[in-house]
Amino acid sequence: MLKIENLHMSVGDKAILTGINLDVKPGEIHVIMGPNGAGKSTLGHALLANPDYTRTDGKIILDGEDLTALGSSERARKGLFLAFQYPLSIPGLKLSEYLRNLYSARHEKKVGVSEFRKILRKELEYLEIDKYAIQRYLNVGFSGGEMKRFEMLQLSLLSPKYAILDEIDSGVDVDAQKIIASSITRICKEKKTSFLIVTHYQRLLNFIEPTQVHVLMDGKIIKSGDSSLANKIEDFGYENFQKQSDSSPAL
Repeated sequence: MLKIENLHMSVGDKAILTGINLDVKPGEIHVIMGPNGAGKSTLGHALLANPDYTRTDGKIILDGEDLTALGSSERARKGLFLAFQYPLSIPGLKLSEYLRNLYSARHEKKVGVSEFRKILRKELEYLEIDKYAIQRYLNVGFSGGEMKRFEMLQLSLLSPKYAILDEIDSGVDVDAQKIIASSITRICKEKKTSFLIVTHYQRLLNFIEPTQVHVLMDGKIIKSGDSSLANKIEDFGYENFQKQSDSSPAL
């Protein structure tokens, strides 16, 4: 499992995460929700060792191995993946070559062009991506929905053990949300990837069934529950959970 123990992260002198504890078991889908500035995106970047964030306490353990001292590339090789909220655009980097090299590196074997086309064809169909789109440069001129679907394409090709999706549903329309949700369910089932999904909104949960939903506020998880918890957030907002947390140490 992916185990996060008492994780504290800061940016400069500002504490962002103040004691995150979370277990994500194989085949599970966990959703992290919370208001702006709660630390949701920081958690994703902390798991992949973004150097802009400083760990002040806690551990990150993957399948019994402590990854806390490892850098981003080492953590990725161990089986972690982060889909970005704002993916980078890289002019001159053709998607077809980028994806083939990515796949070859992940599976530690050189994959020829014709062989990779066969692998890629199915993935493009699942995500409803036009086959000619891979001749474009990485994320250059892409819409929000296209960027997020290409993040899911990379994820599917890499088949990580644990995938962190940082607001994969932001900036996309409802049709793209359905495609992304279907892809999450398929990858979880077929490739045994577990998910930690960071989101502001309940709407993505109309299309997937999470194992658990967590409310993150002020750098901590203050409440966990099933998918009905997301509905309560939609109905009552986050302030209600903050009041409960302040008045009830048991939460």
